[in-house]
Amino acid sequence: MKGTMNNPLADPTEQLRSVERTRIQALVSGDMAVARLLHSPAFQIITAIGENMSRDEYLSAVESGTVKYVRWEPGDIAVRFHGDAAVLRCRARREVIFGGSPMPPANYWHTDLYELTDGAWRAVWSHITEIY
Repeated sequence: MKGTMNNPLADPTEQLRSVERTRIQALVSGDMAVARLLHSPAFQIITAIGENMSRDEYLSAVESGTVKYVRWEPGDIAVRFHGDAAVLRCRARREVIFGGSPMPPANYWHTDLYELTDGAWRAVWSHITEIY
């Protein structure tokens, strides 16, 4: 895990793409230890239905199964660096069970802001928009 997050020899763009894929996999598999490491304490998400959630609210919802990712397949991840911050954007196909109700599989745009803190990239903001 540490090598994925902090390998100084890795191409920075590929390193960040790997961190994002690891974060997604942690959310799908319910690996909350990894998910907590990859989400800043200041993390906030704007969900596809417009709800604003803090890191603790979001990760608690995933941990409790209120939000259950059945499938989350990101496409190509675009990365733009701005000093110790980076913006990632990708289109993804997701299947989610929300509050016990399966949602139809759908495509979404994901935009995520990462910051480099103490030598590790962590998600700070996420915004999701459903593609109709």
